[in-house]
Amino acid sequence: MLKHKNIKECIILITFFLIVISMYYLNISIPCLFNKITKLYCPGCGVTRMIDALFHFNIYKAISYNAYVFSLLILFVIYLIICLIKRSFITINNKIIYVLIIIGIVFSILRNIPKFSFLAP
Repeated sequence: MLKHKNIKECIILITFFLIVISMYYLNISIPCLFNKITKLYCPGCGVTRMIDALFHFNIYKAISYNAYVFSLLILFVIYLIICLIKRSFITINNKIIYVLIIIGIVFSILRNIPKFSFLAP
């Protein structure tokens, strides 16, 4: 049985996805303020184009726009499937979250180095 806290989390996730889908169909994009100010790519740069490519079932292009967030999306879908099968949310260890943050920082640094320009959106 889902607990009250889990229901709130589900509602927040569903709302987030509805907003993203609505923004896509209304052709609303969010500019990256970090990129506008520094001219560098952050870990999230290219996510809007990635989502657009996913809506058009162009997986290769989606990965090329933002491989990091695409990987996180795959992990998130797997997590949701496991939660649905077990019928409860699984607690994620803080160490895993820290590793994902470190990978995001490394990804962000690498995509701004000319030798790794293939990581840029």
